[in-house]
Amino acid sequence: MTTDIERTTDEAQIRELLADRAAATKERDARRFLASCAPDLVDFNLAPPLQYKGPEALDQQAVEAWYATWDGPIEVTLTQVEITVGGDVAFGHSINRMHGTKTGGSEVELWSRSTVGLRKIDGAWKVTHTHDSVPFLMDGSGLAALDLKP
Repeated sequence: MTTDIERTTDEAQIRELLADRAAATKERDARRFLASCAPDLVDFNLAPPLQYKGPEALDQQAVEAWYATWDGPIEVTLTQVEITVGGDVAFGHSINRMHGTKTGGSEVELWSRSTVGLRKIDGAWKVTHTHDSVPFLMDGSGLAALDLKP
């Protein structure tokens, strides 16, 4: 049974992990980003080249290829973060804002809803599953609807 103190500590560690993932993206640090992931990570509904292909989908080459689609800085802001902890597993939900300049010069502001599954492995929280849905993005042309079908 998880005590209130343990739950509070776990929630703080998970918030720190999610913030570090966002910072790693901003800094284009693929190794640091992947350090937050469990070896059996499964990613769903991410933009190419990170579309779901199975547990092997997210590796350093794929993360670096995704970073290469952005010319300028990538800013990631997590808002409305909610965490549910139950023993050695947890779920985090957040609204994310990503802002940057895509290859070719277009400035993009992307908002997404993100759900991450986490598991405590050797005393440290690791991301085991991610699911990002992208309800809309803002670019120079205004609001653009995206097809969210898999």
